Amino acid sequence: MIERDYIAGVVLAGGLARRMGGGDKGLRLLGGRPVLDHVIARVKPQVTDLAINANGDAGRFADWRLPVVPDPIADNPGPLAGVLAGLDWAAVAVPGVTHVASFPCDAPFVPLDLVARLAEVLVEQGADMACARSDGRNHPVVGLWPIALRGALRAALVDEGVRKVDIWTARYRLATANFDATPADPFFNANKPDDLAAAERLLTG
Repeated sequence: MIERDYIAGVVLAGGLARRMGGGDKGLRLLGGRPVLDHVIARVKPQVTDLAINANGDAGRFADWRLPVVPDPIADNPGPLAGVLAGLDWAAVAVPGVTHVASFPCDAPFVPLDLVARLAEVLVEQGADMACARSDGRNHPVVGLWPIALRGALRAALVDEGVRKVDIWTARYRLATANFDATPADPFFNANKPDDLAAAERLLTG
């Protein structure tokens, strides 16, 4: 088992939120609080240190008092760049950490045992990395990533132009942790305005 002390976390908030009409999805309100607040409350206890991956003015995340790390590659190349940002940050700022867990900023109901389950299947299956799975589909950006592969990820992004998470993970042994999707999928994400209304219903349950 990979203990919590060896796992840092990064909340991926660097996307362009086109389906939400732009802006920061994580700053939209859910139950009177930013969606990001719900995410952080659930994931922060699961890791030894936590950062937010976001581009632009870091001041808009000041209330959470967490490090804000931008994409290390220009032009919003997607979630893999956010994963790399988290790996680079942890390698420098969190000595002794071997892995980084990534969480989407728009998934306010992620499981409270998410990181432990990812670490468990990674070890059990002798894999290089792990991701979550529910309702018959993988969630590639909900993952556990080894810091040892950050150089390979950087090369894939910069030298090869890889952008899809699945393309990169297909090069390695990927474990999947299955989560029950009833009565609601824990990886429900608020991508569109209508999703926020659905999330409100789930929150008040």
